[in-house]
Amino acid sequence: MPPPSLYIARLLPEPVMAAAREQFHVTALPEARPPSRETLLEGLRGAQAAICTLTERIDQEILSQTPRLRVIANYAVGYDNIVVEAARARGIVVTNTPDVLTETTADLTWALLLATARRVAEGDRLVREGAWQGWEPTQLLGADVEGNTLGIIGMGRIGQAVARRASGFNMTVLYCSHGERDPSAPGSQWQRLSQDEVLARSDFISLHVPLTPDTHHLIGPAELRRMRPTAFLINTSRGPVVDEAALVDAISTGRLAGAGLDVYEREPDLHSGLLQLRQVVLLPHLGSATLRTRVRMGMVCLENIQAVLEGRPAPNRVV
Repeated sequence: MPPPSLYIARLLPEPVMAAAREQFHVTALPEARPPSRETLLEGLRGAQAAICTLTERIDQEILSQTPRLRVIANYAVGYDNIVVEAARARGIVVTNTPDVLTETTADLTWALLLATARRVAEGDRLVREGAWQGWEPTQLLGADVEGNTLGIIGMGRIGQAVARRASGFNMTVLYCSHGERDPSAPGSQWQRLSQDEVLARSDFISLHVPLTPDTHHLIGPAELRRMRPTAFLINTSRGPVVDEAALVDAISTGRLAGAGLDVYEREPDLHSGLLQLRQVVLLPHLGSATLRTRVRMGMVCLENIQAVLEGRPAPNRVV
């Protein structure tokens, strides 16, 4: 019996590709860049299973032309790129990759927070451009992290991992979340408040919410006005959670100290004003970008696919 057919939308780390070729008939050679809609549809049309990433929009039109497709393994925790209602209606299982990227994304969040507070990117440019003339008492003065207040919007797996790291900096942690964390668990000193209170009382705001209709532009003009003018906004969740135009306005007018961004409203495009702001650190969506984590994400996708095709429950089913 021939192996099941698998479409992989984007080139994944080689250990994942090798494992996929051993277990399945990979129907097309993926590339590093996102496929066109036509290429995506062609790849999905004859496949029994697919691994897709956040750059592939899988909607009703696409799904209506994939009669053999049984499972879509999304190479991410979020799955806002898939119209899950349409998948459910066609009996297609959708899975994701929780847990395996939690700690890596939390590390990257802290890298952004520290780089933004201590003006690391500005210092790097100063040295590389040959403009550094030596140590000065007032050069690139940043903000302290130790002893300040960290506000977290969204206290899921990644939000909690970020909060745990704050103990090393002796920070107060405030959070806004749908549910309260177990008071007997580590981090029970974290204080749950309303979103408005978290925004108003924090020196750093870190966003860790999924992208849904309710969280689109969760941080807009009104929310930015509630933040302290000395505060920093860090976003490693989803770009459209933040109104980029409002963020540019808040920073350029001095109503916010700065921001660290790993995600953007219209990736890979971003608001042109962000490029002009020295108080903003910009990363190219690196949240889970370590070799170990990206390989583990791919292996989780393959495990979910194998389970569905063998008639077993998918370990990470979302629909």
